[in-house]
Amino acid sequence: MELFTSVLALLSGLAIFMYSMKMTSGGLEAVAGNKLKGVLQKLTDNRLKGVGVGAGVTALIQSSTAVTVMVIGFVNAGLLNLHQALWVIMGANIGTNITSQLIAFDIGEFAPILAVIGVFVVIFARNKKFKSLGEIVTGLGFIFISMNIMKDAMAPYATDPRLTGLLQRMDNPLLGILVGIIFVNIISSSAAAVGVLQALAMAAAGSGAIDLEHAMYIIMGFNIGTCVTALLSSIGTTKMASRAALMHLFFNVIGTLIFTVAAFILPIAHWVELLSPNDVARQLANFHLVFNVVGTLILLPAGDLIVKLVNICVPGDEAEKEGQLYLQYLTPAMLRPDFQIAGSGVYITAVTNEVKRMLDKATENVSRSLRAVLDNNDKIQQEINEQEEYVDYLNKEISYYISHCLTQELTEEDALTYSALFKITGNIERMGDHATNIAGYANMLQDKGLKFSEYATAEVESMIEIIEKTAKILSHNDGDDIHIRVAKAEQKIDDMTDQYRLNQLDRMKTGVCSGEACVIYSEMLTDFERLGDHMLNIAEAQEMVPEVVTAPARKIRNDKKA
Repeated sequence: MELFTSVLALLSGLAIFMYSMKMTSGGLEAVAGNKLKGVLQKLTDNRLKGVGVGAGVTALIQSSTAVTVMVIGFVNAGLLNLHQALWVIMGANIGTNITSQLIAFDIGEFAPILAVIGVFVVIFARNKKFKSLGEIVTGLGFIFISMNIMKDAMAPYATDPRLTGLLQRMDNPLLGILVGIIFVNIISSSAAAVGVLQALAMAAAGSGAIDLEHAMYIIMGFNIGTCVTALLSSIGTTKMASRAALMHLFFNVIGTLIFTVAAFILPIAHWVELLSPNDVARQLANFHLVFNVVGTLILLPAGDLIVKLVNICVPGDEAEKEGQLYLQYLTPAMLRPDFQIAGSGVYITAVTNEVKRMLDKATENVSRSLRAVLDNNDKIQQEINEQEEYVDYLNKEISYYISHCLTQELTEEDALTYSALFKITGNIERMGDHATNIAGYANMLQDKGLKFSEYATAEVESMIEIIEKTAKILSHNDGDDIHIRVAKAEQKIDDMTDQYRLNQLDRMKTGVCSGEACVIYSEMLTDFERLGDHMLNIAEAQEMVPEVVTAPARKIRNDKKA
């Protein structure tokens, strides 16, 4: 009965610990979460900055797993490349140590005061930010309270020969690492797992029943085991995102191998113990920190090799395959609840990048159809039909993802952004329809054995030039004056349409142009004018899409070539 009571107390303490961590991290994320995600999104290629950002963000939200899932989402959406993702993941491993370092201070006597203050703020504060701050303080207070509960629950058994004998066997690296992997996956938190070890160490304080030499392999196992959640989150994502999750595993596995071999050669445990000779809980926290910091310093210069390794393990690229319709940035995994932690910016960026693909394909098809009017053949008609099928496919899939995102809890700005993206998608689809119309005119000309005059041919060449120029402005989206530039182009398209109709009348009067060819040309001018209208609509809607995600980072995609 006494054992049952102790086990129940231990589980209760662990439950409070994990809930307290969630409360603290939730409060921190509510206070600064969106800003932190913005920092990750704007990350530069500098590896030291990447590690610093990863460590800082993880230290604040206290979940390396959450940060890794965010990183996977960013890679999936095209916001980060694999090198940038690796630096952040390395930093996340360092930042997650803050909890174990705080626990080692053992300020349990003051914990109830923190908890009471925090609860008081949560209950009586009206400001949301103050409530979130109250949750942070409450969570910290209960973390230390839960440590006392676990410590007291384990105190009667901390020096039990059966338990100490079991721990002594952990000097076998494989066994210790395996136990660490299994345990951290049961409770789904490496910080909580280290906390349980620290509670056990505090309960056995002074007895020598627990030492770092045996516990360090378990801690290494914690680091490997915590990668499982990220690996599961990558299922169903792009190959690039799967590689990002695999990098997290490789980093921790390689680090564990290095430290395991080094432990047979060097007195690593003894060196760490010298930092705090009479405090095992602090020794455990310090080893956890040393393992991640030293591992990062060793593997930081080898980042290119790790990226190459994951590319070998997950072969293939994101390049398009002939005849295959697919989404490059949006994946079914993004519809899962666990992906929500990545933030709305990831979804908006992914949708925007897919919309950009759709725009490129539609404008390419418009140019192709106009050229078909001048030089038609079965091959070009087949290409137009296949491209139109792709545009229709993207329209359907993007619309589905946008409708899903609109059902989520959104800020007013995000809701307006999705509405703008939906409007852009609709106008791109209309452009595709006009391309099909123009391709139909090319077939009519061919079937009837008609050709445009050299004057009309020159005008069609001018149409192709202005359409491609305007499409380039929309696609690159590299300035604040896009709407103005596209509006000028649209006005030019209107002026050209009016002028070409007058030119056509002159040609009809002089007999240069046949009657049937004139009818077809007149219809084509109507489609040409409508194309300008849709492009202007797209430019207007683009103003509602945040700059950070409107232009996908071409530098990021270039990393694939490096």
